[in-house]
Amino acid sequence: MKVVLLAGGYGTRISEESSIKPKPMIEIGGMPILWHIMKEYSYYGFNEFIICAGYRQHMIKEWFADYFLYTSDVTFDFTEENRLEIHDRRTEPWRVTIVDTGLETMTGGRIKRIQKYTGNEPFMMTYGDGVCDVNIAELVKFHKSHGKIATLTSVIPKQEKGILEISADNSVHSFREKNATDSAPINAGYMVLNPEVFDYISDDKTIFERAPLEKLAEEGELMSYAHNGFWQCMDTKREMEMLERLYSSGQAPWKKWKD
Repeated sequence: MKVVLLAGGYGTRISEESSIKPKPMIEIGGMPILWHIMKEYSYYGFNEFIICAGYRQHMIKEWFADYFLYTSDVTFDFTEENRLEIHDRRTEPWRVTIVDTGLETMTGGRIKRIQKYTGNEPFMMTYGDGVCDVNIAELVKFHKSHGKIATLTSVIPKQEKGILEISADNSVHSFREKNATDSAPINAGYMVLNPEVFDYISDDKTIFERAPLEKLAEEGELMSYAHNGFWQCMDTKREMEMLERLYSSGQAPWKKWKD
């Protein structure tokens, strides 16, 4: 199953660094948060990624083009043939497709633009600026069990975003933007989507978290996988610094892989 990562928006400017590079490329523990998210999926055996790029998309492409330089020892031999020799190459078994989905395209439009790369099969999707310790294998198993078009992971964090109303059988009856007084499960991303989801997206202007998810909920085609563990987006400098502290102290809940 392929994994789609939304990494193309302008994003929230959380520091001077995020004004010169895409937010998913801001580093936690010396590696982009996008890499951390991919490592989460890879831990569960999902190694094929489609990155929806846009804002400064060339930086994402250049980083992956040179990825082996970050993880391997190399010798640059300029004495004769300008050879590059790679020693002890340490890279993941990843297949990464990076798609320029446009500078102004909304989240739904970005998903629509990569339809030809997903094929006629279910795929996973999440955002490129948040980490989670959800059991992705169990999430996929849950999605396959109910037969609906879409599954999203729901959490109850301290901050509220898009509000979900979930019934006893885990079906999502409504999806709406938060109110100031809300304290309810929110959409944390980490979705599993059937190919029929593309029919709910009109064009580049479609915001996935609005009309598509709202309609899926109304039609009973949106399910919630409740996660009671760790989830954290990176919208502020404080959140970035908190993630850095967790990782550097060896207490990052999302890090299940071994170095």
